[in-house]
Amino acid sequence: MSLVSLVLRLAAPAPQVEAFDRYLFLGPHPDDIEIGAGATAAKLIAAGKQVCFLICTDGRFGLEHAPAGTAPEDLIALRQAEALSSAKALGVEDVRFLPFSDGGFYDRGNLLAAVARVMGDFQPQVIFAPDPDVRSECHPDHRNVGEMAKALAFFAPFPRIMEKHGAAPANVQAVAFYMTARPNRFVATRGLLSRQLDAILCHRTQFLPDAEDYGSIALYLKLRSLSFGLRTLKGRAEGFRVLGRTQMHCLPEAGL
Repeated sequence: MSLVSLVLRLAAPAPQVEAFDRYLFLGPHPDDIEIGAGATAAKLIAAGKQVCFLICTDGRFGLEHAPAGTAPEDLIALRQAEALSSAKALGVEDVRFLPFSDGGFYDRGNLLAAVARVMGDFQPQVIFAPDPDVRSECHPDHRNVGEMAKALAFFAPFPRIMEKHGAAPANVQAVAFYMTARPNRFVATRGLLSRQLDAILCHRTQFLPDAEDYGSIALYLKLRSLSFGLRTLKGRAEGFRVLGRTQMHCLPEAGL
């Protein structure tokens, strides 16, 4: 760590994730929030926080374990029902869906405006989204939603800019990126991993208990939460790359 980075962390530390009251979780697809931050969402709900899940695409091409012969258009309703069940397993009641096709088959400007309008309506203080700066991420929906979170987190408090998207301003104070390789804030999640895994299994068109893909993601989440827990002495934890308003603009060391 450079001296400048150290000074920045001491002078302007990233916000603590749990210090706010209203949280908007952006999911590129119906199961991403649960995988990337499901235990944290459950903990926030248990603490009496206001949590909203916004699913940005309809998941029509996620046919991994869908019934044989299911058409992409018919999968949309199945995946929305799974998302509602999964959110309920975490304690989340406010779940919203946008009508965009997954696979990047949408106009990014339209998606940006739609997300902005939900932000203006829900009024989050913190936005969760996948980290768009992960080098290994190949899915355009993950990168696009993360990039939109970056832009909107910064512009959300500015009425004239949000008005261009047909949205009200929102007092966003931080963005927390999940599925990140560079976490700088950690949320203790002891006792919540089983709820997270149960929520993931609600997505039956994507994961089956005895399938290899579920076994792999479950093992990964167990080991990652344990690793973060040992690193932070929290038992088990989820990690996020958090940027407050100070870190969002003109401070390149904040990304280190």
